[in-house]
Amino acid sequence: MAQKPNIPKGTRDFSPAEMAKRNYIFNTIRSVFALYGYQQIETPAMETLQTLMGKYGEEGDKLLFKILNSGDYLAKVTDDDIQGRNSLLLSSRLCEKGLRYDLTVPFARYVVMHRDELQMPFKRYQIQPVWRADRPQKGRYREFYQCDADVVGSDSLLNEVELMQMVDTVFCRFGIKVAIKINNRKILTGIAEVIGEADRIVDITVAIDKLDKIGVEKVNEELRADGISEMAIAKLQPIINMKGTNSEKLSVIAEVLSESEVGMKGVEETRYILDMLMSVGVENVVEFDLTLARGLNYYTGAIFEVKALDTPMGSITGGGRYDNLTGIFGMPGLSGVGISFGADRIFDVLNALDLYPKDAIDGSQLLFINFGEKEIAFCMPMAAEARAAGLRTELYPDASKIKKQMAYANAKGIRYVAMAGENEIAQGMVTLKDMHTGEQQMVSVSELLDIVKGS
Repeated sequence: MAQKPNIPKGTRDFSPAEMAKRNYIFNTIRSVFALYGYQQIETPAMETLQTLMGKYGEEGDKLLFKILNSGDYLAKVTDDDIQGRNSLLLSSRLCEKGLRYDLTVPFARYVVMHRDELQMPFKRYQIQPVWRADRPQKGRYREFYQCDADVVGSDSLLNEVELMQMVDTVFCRFGIKVAIKINNRKILTGIAEVIGEADRIVDITVAIDKLDKIGVEKVNEELRADGISEMAIAKLQPIINMKGTNSEKLSVIAEVLSESEVGMKGVEETRYILDMLMSVGVENVVEFDLTLARGLNYYTGAIFEVKALDTPMGSITGGGRYDNLTGIFGMPGLSGVGISFGADRIFDVLNALDLYPKDAIDGSQLLFINFGEKEIAFCMPMAAEARAAGLRTELYPDASKIKKQMAYANAKGIRYVAMAGENEIAQGMVTLKDMHTGEQQMVSVSELLDIVKGS
C-alpha cells in the first residue's frame, strides 16, 4: 500500500485562492518599495555555513537548517568522529551549506561581495523565503517569507523618515489601521547610564517592555528581583510613569537624560524623525514608545515596530538603525537602516478584517463553453480578443456535458459564461450568461467585452 504523502512540519501548501491573497500582499509592498527608489535583489536559498554561523548567537546557530554535502558526504568523517557523537564537529564535516535564516546576513554578504558595483547609498529590497528549525506552533513556521527594505551607506535620518512613510503608505493601501511605534537605542542606553546601571541595560529594558502587560508595581518588583538598586528604580519612575503627547514624553526624557550625551543624542534623533513625519502628514498613528526594545543587541539608533489596531496581533512590521552591518564580513563602518514586513501576519490581519479587494483575489472572469471542434474554433479568436483587452479568460478544453462545464465555472467563481451554437455562429455572436443573476443575452464581441469589463 502506497504511503500517504505529507509535507515537513512547519511548512505549508498554498491554494490558488491563498496565493492570490499572498500575491496581493507582495505586489502591494513591492510597488511601495519601488515608489521610494528601492531596487530588488535576490540571494540564493542556501549560503555557505561560513557565512551563516556565528551571526545569530548560539541559539540561532542551532536553528539553522544544514545541507548534507553532495556525493560521499561521509568522506571527511572518521569512525572516531562518529563514535564521539559530537554533533557540532560532525555537522562541520558533513555540511558546508545551509538554508538562509534571514535576509539580513545574506544582504550583508551581498554588499561586501558587490561593493565596487553598488551606488551608495544603496537602497535594496528582498521578498524571499527563509528557514528556521524552530518548533512549529500557531503563527510560527519553519519556512516563511520576509519582505525587507534597507538603505546602507548613509547616516541621514531622512532614511528613517522615508521608511516610516513607506510603512504608512503600505498599510493605507491595505486599509489596515496601525500604530507606528518609535524608540531609540541611544535613549535606552542613556537611561541605564543616568540611573547608574549602565551594564544592566538588557534587564532594565526587558522589565520596561512589560509595562503595558503587568503595570508599574510589577515592573518595579521585577527590577528589584534582577538586582537593580532602589536608587536606580526611584530614578526610573518619572520615565516609566510618563504620559502625554510625543513631544511631552520627549521633554520628560530630555530632562532625565540631560547629563547623558548618548541619551540626549537619542532624544534629538527621535524628535527629528517625529517632527518630520508630522510635517509630511502620515495617515496612521505615530507614537514614541519607551517600552519598545526590539533587537537590542543589533540596533544602534532608531527602533520601529508596527501593530494593527483593529485586531489582536503581535508586531506586523519592525526594524531600525544599525551601525555595522558588514563588519561581520571584515568591512566595518557601513551604517544602515531597514524594515521588515511580516507577510504571514499581514495575511492573517487582512483575513480577519476581510480587507482583500475583490479584483485582487478573483480568478477568471470569462469562460467559453466547448460544444465541439467547430464551435470552439469560432470562440478561440473571441477568447484571444478578450485576453488582449485584459480580461482573464478561459476556454473549457473538453467537449463535456454543459452541466459539467457550468459546474466548473461555479466552482472557480467565474461570473460570465459565453456559449456559441449554430444560431450564434450564423450571426457572429455569442450567448453570454451571468452566473450571479442567471440572466443571459445574445451579444456581439464588443458588447461582451463591455459587459464583462464593467462588472
